[in-house]
Amino acid sequence: MNGRLRDDEVVVGGDARQRYYDSRGYGRPLDGNEIALSRVEAAHLLLRGDLDSVAEMNFHEFLQEATGDGFAARFLVYADLRERGFYLSPDRSEWVTDPLADSDFVVYPRGSGPWDDEVLYRLRVASERETIPASRLGDVVLAIVDEESEITYFETDRTEISGTTNHDAPTNISGSLLADRVLVWDAPDELHRESFYGQPMGGRNPAGVLQLSLVEAAHLVAEGNLSVSGGYDEIVTRGRDVEGERFDRRLYVYRKLREQNVVPKTGFKFGADFRTYADVESVDELGHSEFLIRVVRGGHAFSPRDLALDVRLAHGVRKKMIFALVAENERITDWLSVTRLTP
Repeated sequence: MNGRLRDDEVVVGGDARQRYYDSRGYGRPLDGNEIALSRVEAAHLLLRGDLDSVAEMNFHEFLQEATGDGFAARFLVYADLRERGFYLSPDRSEWVTDPLADSDFVVYPRGSGPWDDEVLYRLRVASERETIPASRLGDVVLAIVDEESEITYFETDRTEISGTTNHDAPTNISGSLLADRVLVWDAPDELHRESFYGQPMGGRNPAGVLQLSLVEAAHLVAEGNLSVSGGYDEIVTRGRDVEGERFDRRLYVYRKLREQNVVPKTGFKFGADFRTYADVESVDELGHSEFLIRVVRGGHAFSPRDLALDVRLAHGVRKKMIFALVAENERITDWLSVTRLTP
């Protein structure tokens, strides 16, 4: 059976509707028994030998003619998912049910197809060397094709973070700004033990000295629990001296997490900005942190290599990777979770 090119589609007649669409979910129906295939679908049928030619081109010739605009990566992902038993349809044409969807394919649950209303997920395809805007992730599966044509799938979602840690920090605490931290003298025991602020200085810390990070101290000063010479502005100025304008974004995210009854602590040893604890009753009975959080600008674009590294590390330490997307002008945070997926 042969196909003919029509704009960016391949039209096939004869018994094409029953042979390709009704039985295996390829293409979209036209009048009569004709169907329109996307170029990716047509290439897959040519590869399988289910289609003889397109405009007198065989698979090799058709693939060479169709290169450009990420076609090769999309074809590899399409073929991989077909081999895994999924039906999928292109999601970038005039016949998409949701034309605003920012994805390449609609993937259906096994046993379902384009004639059903059920969608398993929408899928975006990228090559290893592309950059991926954060704004185009969330509620899609990201398929990254590396230089050896292997495919890694990531599930991305816009999510919410909340916890049950609801300890009111003590008030009337004073501290001293020292380099890139604040020292609290004679710190109330519950400040660290129950609310999980700071770290005691040295071993059993008989002197009762508690070290606070600059984001912890700025938050406590803003909430009226802590007084420091120079106040909130002095701590923020010191934070900007230490890490530039990035400090403001980290402080904003820290305060948002505390508002949601989540305890953020440094994520440095995991290569992140924070690790988080949703339910802290006592530091003595502290469980594992649940999330690793990296703070980025709202307009951030991910390098696939860096994204894969972050997610792999989080998975290796039994945590979920969350990116806090902070819009500079609106001060709104979106929480973007990214996890490995095996289709």
